[in-house]
Amino acid sequence: MQAAILPIHAGWFWIQQGYRICRSQPLAMFFWSMTLGLLISFSYLIPIFGQIALIIVTPSLTFMTLSASRRIDAGEIMQLGMWTRPLRDRDVRRRLLALGLAYLGCCLAGGMLATLPFLGSLTAALEGQVDELALLHAIRAPMLAFGLLYILISMFFWHAPALIGWHAVPMKRALFYSMVACWRNKWAFLLYGISWAAIFMAAQFIGVFLVMLGLSAALVQLLMTPVNIAIAAVLYASFYPAYVSIFHRAG
Repeated sequence: MQAAILPIHAGWFWIQQGYRICRSQPLAMFFWSMTLGLLISFSYLIPIFGQIALIIVTPSLTFMTLSASRRIDAGEIMQLGMWTRPLRDRDVRRRLLALGLAYLGCCLAGGMLATLPFLGSLTAALEGQVDELALLHAIRAPMLAFGLLYILISMFFWHAPALIGWHAVPMKRALFYSMVACWRNKWAFLLYGISWAAIFMAAQFIGVFLVMLGLSAALVQLLMTPVNIAIAAVLYASFYPAYVSIFHRAG
């Protein structure tokens, strides 16, 4: 498949289009954003295994998000049963599960590669009585290294669910096409990432500002929770315009 090369401002265009999709059916996207938020929260109730399961199902959840956004963009009204419809095809489920396992393997490998060079300092920080400040300092470098590796991993997996789910592209080719598409549009994705970081930071700043005005932390959290869910809904909806503008069509 041929990936288009888009100008840098395409990154902001994807966010605008994501907002347009959410505005078309706000309740549907808010529901989906809240559902994903709950799944993420529940995954932390089961240490390690919960996170592993979440990583494995991430491509399937991404494909469900893309499919819903495509339906909304086409003017269809999302009903409850439509959310799982993209996974009713057994072959699609199998391919997305395989992609999820590959994603897990890459994340684990990235974590090992990021940790091994700093294993000595991490071991020293954990010996004897643990100094929290020393431990935080020790994990800073591995976290930064993993963050850089994760950007590379994300490039391979960003468009792969759509390529596999809609076009039945074999996984190796889907990973390659996704990486090429992301690299060709790296400046647009850079603006996309910076814009989302700024949006989420602005939301956090609003929360801090409300606390400074005298509101209780519990009340501010109550007020900001739907705001954060709505922002995440726009983020999820923006995946579809990013894909369709690069590959021109979504199946």
